[in-house]
Amino acid sequence: MFIRSRAAIGAVQGASRSYATLREIEMRLKSIKNIEKITKTMKIVASTRLGKADRAKQTARQYSKAEAEFYSNAGTAVGEGEARDLVIAITSDKGLCGSIHSQLAKAVRAHLANHPSSDVVTVGDKVKNQIMRSHADNLKMSFNGVGKEAPTFEESALIADKILEHDAAKYGKITVFYNSPISSLSFEPSQKPVYNADTIEQSPSFSKYEVDSDSNVPQDLFEFTLANQILSAMADGYSAEISARRNAMDNASKNAGEMINKYSILYNRTRQAVITNELVDIITGASSLD
Repeated sequence: MFIRSRAAIGAVQGASRSYATLREIEMRLKSIKNIEKITKTMKIVASTRLGKADRAKQTARQYSKAEAEFYSNAGTAVGEGEARDLVIAITSDKGLCGSIHSQLAKAVRAHLANHPSSDVVTVGDKVKNQIMRSHADNLKMSFNGVGKEAPTFEESALIADKILEHDAAKYGKITVFYNSPISSLSFEPSQKPVYNADTIEQSPSFSKYEVDSDSNVPQDLFEFTLANQILSAMADGYSAEISARRNAMDNASKNAGEMINKYSILYNRTRQAVITNELVDIITGASSLD
């Protein structure tokens, strides 16, 4: 009788463990299905925003292209011996978009390794947090609350004004780091220069443009270019981020689907095992009564 009781207790404990495991698998399966719903929804949202982001990118690039032609015709370039420059790193505050932010931070750190005296201004909390870990002393200013919607010139002008308030003209060169979309599936960290007023005025072919000597055109051009290049970089970065988030959510949805299939099979097998154990216990119990 004692041996039979111990066997009965062991059977009950085994059944309890099976039920607990089955319940855990069921909860895990439900959790993964909820995650799949979220990632699919985020993919749809990113897909709807991609068209607007692409239009903002194309519009900003037109102005940036015109400026690039002007500086190319004027022969504008930073002279040798400029030991200090300003780095403006542009991302956003939002994550869940793959390695897009970390890749840009890596490019900025590589630049700082060659130009350790450079000052850094960050736009977006993601790049700020990564720069703070390795080059906190270089960080002079940061902006957040960006990347929720497609950037506007008003937004970039406000950022440029704050940078100009801290005597941005003292830098021989300002380099803007941003993520440039290559295609709907790829991006790359890129950079472009912004020349100060003195550098613009000293351009070899600047004199061929009809500019009054008493005017403040080089300074005005520098300020406008700074705001415009920030806008162009933000627009490119926004488009690349939306595309990267869509791809990341698509991959996450596929991975969740694979895990759902895996756990569904495991759940069914575990459930069949529990039913089989219960039938064995019933049959064993009925046999012991004979």
